[in-house]
Amino acid sequence: MTAPEPSVQAMLEGRRADTGRRRQRVLAALAEAAKDGSETSVAAIARRAGVDRTFLYRHRDLLGQVHAQAAAPPTVPGGRGPAVSRASLQADLVAAEARTARLAAHIRRLEGRLSQALGEQVWREVGISGPDDTEQLKARITTLEQQVVDLELRLQDRDDDLSAARAANRELMAQLNRGRDTPLHLG
Repeated sequence: MTAPEPSVQAMLEGRRADTGRRRQRVLAALAEAAKDGSETSVAAIARRAGVDRTFLYRHRDLLGQVHAQAAAPPTVPGGRGPAVSRASLQADLVAAEARTARLAAHIRRLEGRLSQALGEQVWREVGISGPDDTEQLKARITTLEQQVVDLELRLQDRDDDLSAARAANRELMAQLNRGRDTPLHLG
């Protein structure tokens, strides 16, 4: 292999130097992100280092460091232990939403029981009776309705008897009135 021309060699060295400077900026951005607990993603580190994301994808060792740091729990500035990560916040949010749903269902059940208890108390205090008397009242209504039907039938029978008695009375009166014209034979 032949040595490259000096101009090509200069370009290659300039390229290597530029790559080295960008690598140093990426490593510095990773260190700063770890120190201050800021977001560690490919886009955030590339933005912070002033490089294109494709630079990180072309340099697998740097990409691996970004992913490893993003997966590790971040620390709070000042070294006070792990900070809250986006994943942990999302997990907390999901758990809080589930708990809220459970509590809302429990509250609905308790409100229903309270409403029922207060309703029964009002029934008793007002003197209308409680819901237990409702079945007794329905049975009483059914009994009274049957008695009304029986009385209506008896009344109809008596009306029929009275009509028959009136008809017989009219016929007898008619015979009596005809009999005045003719002598009555009782015999």
